[in-house]
Amino acid sequence: MSSVAKEWREIPGRYNLEGSKCPCCGKVYFPKRNMCPVCRRESIGKMEPYSISRKGEVYTFSIIHDAPDFTTKLKPYAVAMVKTTDGIMISAQLVDVDPADVRIGMPVRAVLRKIKTDGPDGVIHYGYKFVPDE
Repeated sequence: MSSVAKEWREIPGRYNLEGSKCPCCGKVYFPKRNMCPVCRRESIGKMEPYSISRKGEVYTFSIIHDAPDFTTKLKPYAVAMVKTTDGIMISAQLVDVDPADVRIGMPVRAVLRKIKTDGPDGVIHYGYKFVPDE
C-alpha cells in the first residue's frame, strides 16, 4: 500500500510538471525541491511553486532497442532530453512518433499518458511523455 500512497503524493508534480523556484536567486528546479542547493538556508521554507512549460524541443535523444519487460511492446522507442521554452531540461519518452523521425530541435509538448500497470489489482501509473508539436 505504501507505493500507492507515494504515487498519490507525487501526482501534482507528475501530472502538472510542477517545479519550484527559489525566491532568492530565481533558479527553477524540476522536480520541485524544498531548498535551493545554491542559496541553501536562505531558501528553506521559501521555495515557490513553478509551473514548467509544457512546450519545448528535443535537445538530445536516444533510441531504446533493449528495455525492461513492461516496455516490450513499445520497442524500439525514443527517450529524450527536452528543453522547455522556459529553459528547464526534462528527460522523458517521446510517443506518437516513429523513432526514425525524431531529430534534435524537433518541437514537442508534454502529454499525460499511462506509464505502466502493476500488481494484482492493476494499479495504473500515469506520467508525462512528449509528443511532436508540429
